Amino acid sequence: MENKSSLKLAVAAVLLLSCGLFGATVEENWNDFLHYTAIGRFELAKSHGEQLIADQADPVELLELAQKNAQGYRLLLKMHSDSDQLREVSGQILDLIEQGRYIRRTDPKIIVAEIKRLSTTIRGRLAAEERLRNAGEYAIPYMLSALGDETRKNEFSYITETLPKIGRSAIRPLVASLQMDDVAIKIEVVRALGKIGYYEPLPHLKLIAETSDSDELKTQAVNAIEQINPEALKAPAAEMFFTLGEKYYDQDDSLSTPAEFDFANIWFWDADKQALIRREIDKRYFDEMMSMRSCEWALKADAGIGKAIGLWIASFFRAEEVGVDMPEYFDAGHADAMTYATTAGPEYLHQALERALNDEDAYVSLGVVEAMAANAGEKSLLYRVGAEQPLAKALEFSDRKVRYSAAIAFAEANPVIEFINSKLIVENLAAAIVAENGDEIDAELSAEYALRAVKAMYKLALTRNKVVDLALAQDALIAVTQQANPTMQTLAAQVLSHLESPEAQRAVALMALSDENSNDVRISAFASLAVSAKINANLLLTEQVEAIYGLVSSLETDPDLRSAAAGAYGALNLPSEQVKSLILDQAKS
Repeated sequence: MENKSSLKLAVAAVLLLSCGLFGATVEENWNDFLHYTAIGRFELAKSHGEQLIADQADPVELLELAQKNAQGYRLLLKMHSDSDQLREVSGQILDLIEQGRYIRRTDPKIIVAEIKRLSTTIRGRLAAEERLRNAGEYAIPYMLSALGDETRKNEFSYITETLPKIGRSAIRPLVASLQMDDVAIKIEVVRALGKIGYYEPLPHLKLIAETSDSDELKTQAVNAIEQINPEALKAPAAEMFFTLGEKYYDQDDSLSTPAEFDFANIWFWDADKQALIRREIDKRYFDEMMSMRSCEWALKADAGIGKAIGLWIASFFRAEEVGVDMPEYFDAGHADAMTYATTAGPEYLHQALERALNDEDAYVSLGVVEAMAANAGEKSLLYRVGAEQPLAKALEFSDRKVRYSAAIAFAEANPVIEFINSKLIVENLAAAIVAENGDEIDAELSAEYALRAVKAMYKLALTRNKVVDLALAQDALIAVTQQANPTMQTLAAQVLSHLESPEAQRAVALMALSDENSNDVRISAFASLAVSAKINANLLLTEQVEAIYGLVSSLETDPDLRSAAAGAYGALNLPSEQVKSLILDQAKS
């Protein structure tokens, strides 16, 4: 009876709790979540937290509750970080709060209302300025729209006075708006940028000072530059845009995006609508996208600033490394980084490679090296950036993929002049054909590198290259002939056939004589042996010569294999007494 009574009480308690949860307001569930969390009743806290999620609590209301209870918000953050039981639900509540933060910052109705409040009472203006500061970059399109509205001229001075008070977050949309046609508003934008400060507006302001048709606008641009940094007046706009691109590429703290969101905004100017357009992009490649835009502006300012092309290519490769789709503002047919890289000349590729090598950036280095390998000749591969030869440096880079690709690029170009690190070409090719897997290279990629490397070696062998000493790869090549990979075996034997070495020729003969290999592999090996014999004469052991003779003289040998063996035997150009037996053995009388 006692057990039944206890069970009834427990059920009643659960029902009462359930009713309380389902009937509770957002504020009640929020307070109960924090209360039970604070006293360590995590199961009850979790129930109230899950109810907040299930009820789809208003994000703005939840944000306001969190702002009213700073200690409770800190407790929520701690649970998300430290509590196994409450981590998931705490994270979901935090996501809702961030949604509320975003909604309140970006709500057009709120922003438009606050802009109108600027021209009311002093108290109203101060409150509106604070709200617009919180809205940040999202307020700028509406403020510029109001400035351009002929019916709101009485608000003009209040809005222009507030523009610089928005602060750093206003810079990107404001500099994008400098492409507008309205000179009067543009002057106010320039003034605001001068008051806000920071490096980012400087190249845009300098471009106006260099190119604007309006003397008044030029004067205001110069004044704004002097407010930020008078020294900037001495530098060309193109150089300043390039510097800005480098700052984005290096992820300068002064250009960072709000930490609370996983996206960032890029602002464009719509010339037809004379309005700002905002595009959300993944924050993980925001810096790279902005670096690319800065490089594009550098080239608009001065088409001769080629180093901007190298930085643009490096930025594009690094953006692709993130592994997510490119931004929506890229057209459907937008080419990838490799397409642009292979189109670019060696000067720009070497600039990108030098930057990537210095940064120890394996992904960008590899992309650029592969672009070089696709279409570069020896002279272009040895292009200098200052005192350095970037591709030559890549031969000793920490990442194996970069080293292998650099070696293959050089081998494909068939170098005729020795250079610093030229000995590393064959060292890396030899390492690649052994096809060792590891953290950097999986089995499939390792096999691909091995094949490319041995093909590059064969090309060097055919041209009898004097710079790359393939004899240093002999042991690796011999090891490949003993692998169970017909394609690699065949190519390795073809390379060995050009080496003036008894070991090389004997390894090819061993491959040809091995019953473990297929007839196709053996026939190919005999062909390589014939080439070796023609180039280097006979370097075989006596037992190997006798084994070949045995195949040629046997009626049981496959006809195609026998023919291949005979060709190799003949190419050995053996003394007459060794050939005599073959002739007499078939004689009938």
